[in-house]
Amino acid sequence: MNDRRTREPADVRNTVAGDAVVSGPIIQAGRIEQLAVAAAVPFWVPRQVPPPHQGFVNRSSELAQLRRAAAVRENDAGRPVEPAPVIVVTGLGGVGKTQLVSQWVARDLSEHCPGPQLYVDLADLRRDGGVHVADVLGGFLHALGVPHDLIPAGLGPRTVLFRSATAGGRVLVVIDNAQHAAEVRPLVPASGLAVVTSRTRMPGLQMDGAAHVVVDPLDEAAGIQLIRGWRIAASESAAAELVRRCGGLPLALRAAGEWLAGRPHLQVGDAVRRLGTTGPQGARPAGAGQEPPTGPGGDDGASAAGDLTRTVGRVFDSVLTELSEDTRRVYQLLGCLPGTTFVRAVVTATGTHGVDDALGSLLTSHLVVPADPDGDAAGPRRFRMHDLARSHARGLAQELPAEEARAVRRAVTDFYVAAAAHADRVASPGRFRIQEAPGRTPEELADGVPLFTGKAEALDWLDAERGNLLAVMRMAEQERWHDAVWRLCESLWPLYHDRKHHADSIEAHHLGIEAAQWEQRPGVEVRMRNQLARAQYQLGEYEEAERELARALPLADAVDDSRVRGVILESQGLVALARGRWEDALGLFREALATNADDPHGTVVQRYNIAQAHLAGERWKQALDVLVRAWETAVATDDALMLPGLALVRSRAHEGLGRLDRAVDDAVFAAETALKAGRTAKLNGALERLAVLAERTGDTRLRTACRDQLARLHRRADVRPPTG
Repeated sequence: MNDRRTREPADVRNTVAGDAVVSGPIIQAGRIEQLAVAAAVPFWVPRQVPPPHQGFVNRSSELAQLRRAAAVRENDAGRPVEPAPVIVVTGLGGVGKTQLVSQWVARDLSEHCPGPQLYVDLADLRRDGGVHVADVLGGFLHALGVPHDLIPAGLGPRTVLFRSATAGGRVLVVIDNAQHAAEVRPLVPASGLAVVTSRTRMPGLQMDGAAHVVVDPLDEAAGIQLIRGWRIAASESAAAELVRRCGGLPLALRAAGEWLAGRPHLQVGDAVRRLGTTGPQGARPAGAGQEPPTGPGGDDGASAAGDLTRTVGRVFDSVLTELSEDTRRVYQLLGCLPGTTFVRAVVTATGTHGVDDALGSLLTSHLVVPADPDGDAAGPRRFRMHDLARSHARGLAQELPAEEARAVRRAVTDFYVAAAAHADRVASPGRFRIQEAPGRTPEELADGVPLFTGKAEALDWLDAERGNLLAVMRMAEQERWHDAVWRLCESLWPLYHDRKHHADSIEAHHLGIEAAQWEQRPGVEVRMRNQLARAQYQLGEYEEAERELARALPLADAVDDSRVRGVILESQGLVALARGRWEDALGLFREALATNADDPHGTVVQRYNIAQAHLAGERWKQALDVLVRAWETAVATDDALMLPGLALVRSRAHEGLGRLDRAVDDAVFAAETALKAGRTAKLNGALERLAVLAERTGDTRLRTACRDQLARLHRRADVRPPTG
């Protein structure tokens, strides 16, 4: 291999000013100046808030309240009062809270919040009543342009970075379906506005100074105005009756309107007759100022929820009655899916027919909506159901014969097991894994539209499916499909490691450990415990990690493949090194090296770790000696991902020996190879190391070049560079 980027960095000597000879600072600075850092991390100002639907009517009062809450006003002394940092929009499910906010954003907020617009639906992420807010912050930070491998672990550090990234940027954050103040507070930008939708008032946010806007069901006049916009024949009395039977809920009215739009020979009165001669008890438009339930368990809340379910269920039943048998079948099968979003390939995996036509009909009827309204050219289209429609579909799914429903769940599980395994292999091709390759090809799974193509797309697909994959694991655990549980868990390691979804990782690996025990697979259990310990290690939970590894090591001794023991020894070494026990770490890494004798990449990794332990003990020469073999192997096997890290460790060793010119040369090489390999964290580390070395050597040009490149790496549109 003759490429300069894969050869040993050498002293660079540059002749300038006659006979004066200096050791390479001009060339080194020039190499850093030429790095195309900005091209490595393209950024678009996020506009994540869903676009509004057509046919939005008569929310002038609520829009006015939102405008007042967001406006700067004067107090009695004539001094300006800043608007509330949080606005809470409350109302029943299906009443149009999200649409109200979407309309307001589209109409008014481009001037008030000209910076990034972030959006999250917490219903998609809620598990057992709670939300891992750190994961939401990770998504927000990446949307703001922070590369995944520069996002710290844990809620605290991510909250700090989010506050820094949103300072002065007039950022808008829309949080749908919140339930608790604690899951909202970390998501409030330092500068800008957070708009929260909820079915409960969340008094904790009001105590924080949040403004409050109540969204009622449409009254009779507003509902009739909405119906008039359909351009469908309707008498005043028939329109009023339809509003009553739909409870004044825009979601139910829209479903009824779409049903009528597909039947031009029918009138609104026909829809009323379809809904029956008597409406459900209590299903009526609310008067102005009606409050939503104050909590999920109150009597008023239970009564309102029951009325809502009956009202919307009656409308959905009427719409489904007129759809094709295939469409009704697909709708019922969607009720078997454990997650909140889906792609077409998941539905076709169940073996049902007419999926394309069925999805088209369900989209037209607004029983299914796009989860990505703008589409995604890099992958298949993703869909979702409103939570009321999902609840209705799940009720219909319970009517399926038990064995048929179980077969559908098994088909969905098998799809995700195979698809996740392929994504794992694309995202991390050289990784040691226990499970064999899937029996079905990616093309067979994709059913016409590739799920992913390259490494980045595979990780993005896993990330988009993250909630569904964990829901499938839970479902498989309940069904006692233990083999599927641990296979899914093993395949999710690249996602959890790269995107730092540590809370998900911990839950998934607890499920994986239990599955391995049921299957009596000690090698699998070792793998699960090791990956669990790695998540705990990343979170700084070193004692918990050590306990998991101590449980795993005796099991590893009973496994024929020595690499299984090696991964435990390596993890123990990393924890020991993090806790300041470098001599213990050195011994553990040496043992791990012996177990990887037949794995070139494994030997490179362990020699890298050994060198790190030597550095911790200030054994500079020993670190360099170990790195010679590691470097030779990495170059010989084209292990390009390891080269930046090896060069950085060698730079530190040279600095320890006082060889600052060699330290600079290695750090420049690390920056170049990290950029080429797309390793942003290593690039960041190399530039930071070079900036420190430039300070020590007095090289102002190199220091300026490093600071400029670091600014490019972190700078994003209207948000400030992260400072952490």
